[in-house]
Amino acid sequence: MVLTQIILQGNPVPVEDAATVELSLLDMAMKGGWVMIPIILLSFIAAYIFIERYFVIKKASKEDTNFINRIKDYIYEGRIDSALALCKSIDSPSARMVEKGIVRLGRPLQDISFAIESVGKLEISKLEKGFPTLATITGAEPMLGFLGTVIGMVQSFYAMSQAGNNIEVSMMSDGIYTALITTVAGLIIGILGYFAYNSLVVKVERVVFNLEATLTEFMDILNEPVKQKNN
Repeated sequence: MVLTQIILQGNPVPVEDAATVELSLLDMAMKGGWVMIPIILLSFIAAYIFIERYFVIKKASKEDTNFINRIKDYIYEGRIDSALALCKSIDSPSARMVEKGIVRLGRPLQDISFAIESVGKLEISKLEKGFPTLATITGAEPMLGFLGTVIGMVQSFYAMSQAGNNIEVSMMSDGIYTALITTVAGLIIGILGYFAYNSLVVKVERVVFNLEATLTEFMDILNEPVKQKNN
């Protein structure tokens, strides 16, 4: 705005002067008032949760395509200890599920399936750690921005009421800054948090699909010898 006015007046703008009229992000945050403090703090918390969960889920989604085949060979050969050692050597939800199933060998298949499903649910709950906090921040940020808007408008109208008939635009500038900046900040962080949360949910759903496939394959391995004996 200041640069436009100077150009319209026909005055050249030196490089040094142009830099001084720019409003930095820090200045904008300060003009947003105290409401910007929780907005910024919550944005850092949301960023930390997203980055930390992203790498955890990414690690959990990596599957060894040959893992279940090796487990199958070990079980058919009667090498249960080797199968357990293989599961313990792999740090993944699928390996921990299969390990629980191998430990329960000899019990009814329904009990084995229930035990594996319980481990799978526990693994999924571990992956979803921090999701409620991230979802809460995503919903709260726009509300904080709206709170800043209301506070800014109250400040502006209060300044107008105190000025009487001598109302100037500068008297309302602080309140308007608070209203606009907090609204923009809350919406931006809320939108980014929304996309971040849903991207993590999609990644967890892929892990759930892999776990269900592993459970099905493992139970098929246990059923095959029974079918062969019946035949």
